Amino acid sequence: MTLDDLVHEVYVGLSANRVRSGLTILGIVIGISSVIAMISIGQGASQSISSSIESLGSNLLQVVPGQLRGGPGGFGVSQGRGSAQTLTLEDAEAIEERVTGIAAIASAVSGRYQVTARGTNTNTTINGVSASYDTIRNIEIAEGTFLTDSHVSSGSRVAVIGPTVREDLFADSPGVLGGTIRINGANYIVVGVTESKGGGGFQNQDDIIFIPLSTAQRLLTGNQFVSTINVQASDAESMQQVQADITELLMTRHRIDTPEEADFSVLNQNDLLSTAGDVTATLTYLLGAIGSISLLVGGIGIMNMMLTSVTERTKEIGLRKAIGAKRRDISLQFLGEAVMLTLIGGAIGILLGWGISAAVNATGLVTTSVTAGSVLLAFGVSAATGVIFGWYPARRAADLSPIDALRYE
Repeated sequence: MTLDDLVHEVYVGLSANRVRSGLTILGIVIGISSVIAMISIGQGASQSISSSIESLGSNLLQVVPGQLRGGPGGFGVSQGRGSAQTLTLEDAEAIEERVTGIAAIASAVSGRYQVTARGTNTNTTINGVSASYDTIRNIEIAEGTFLTDSHVSSGSRVAVIGPTVREDLFADSPGVLGGTIRINGANYIVVGVTESKGGGGFQNQDDIIFIPLSTAQRLLTGNQFVSTINVQASDAESMQQVQADITELLMTRHRIDTPEEADFSVLNQNDLLSTAGDVTATLTYLLGAIGSISLLVGGIGIMNMMLTSVTERTKEIGLRKAIGAKRRDISLQFLGEAVMLTLIGGAIGILLGWGISAAVNATGLVTTSVTAGSVLLAFGVSAATGVIFGWYPARRAADLSPIDALRYE
């Protein structure tokens, strides 16, 4: 049997019952599109989280109060000791003076407060920071300026707000610089607005207000403790050594003998990226597996259709064998029909899956990412589905005896 003959026989066989063929193709379309859409959601989540972590700064180490929570696959800080106020500005100064390999350092305190302005209000995160915070955390200014050393040293009541806060409090105002906001009973003058970073990841980087660290400690927290000490290493290669040196220094300052008793944790940005990558990879595999269930159902539908077709065309098979068709020719015909169904369904499913991912992404609720790898994987799985689920019906057709087939009623 030539290739032209095979293509013709496959076309004739599938055209004999267009409705059944169409429904079988629909099963594959749903399966392939589900796999692509699910994987795109998982990969989009992975990219969103990684981008969020990287946007926090480059070569970043964060010293936070409390012990790192152990356990498989988890990371975080246990704030078990009351409010876990264990870090001070003196700790930050000691790190800056005695640890080598540091490019910059900035302390911060953080909390959520109600903020009002001109009859509007919002509840948002207030970060009291030092002047170098914007450099370490890759914060860019859209209008005005960021906080300066003089603001921090004098305890000025000034604020730099994020785009979301600006929209919430000054949506009807043409200009925001010089405007007044009220936090915890005190007025602050807006001196800058940050560039948008987006709201994905662990925290909305646009829904935030920055005020001088000294002002936050005096008017908001009422103490000299800090929530975070942000340390920027000189380069990626020195991060591990800087992390070890900071740990050793703070253990000495806090009079701690073993790491298990530490009342602080030093978080490495690379470790967070690695852990987040592992978590999102597992999520992607899980979503892909869920989508594959519908593909399996579609494959079973192909097998069911082909077995039914073999039964209905038993006399045809017997006649073809009687006039010289070989076992291989019969097998190739039915296997070709199964593969053709899956390839057509796979092509349509890829387009549909791409469209679903784009539609979900357009909503802004979930970020999706369709990669060439996922498309090739889906198409390969589609072809494999046709071969796997079409093999048994094709073999059964090829094994039919011509005499028994011709006698079949």
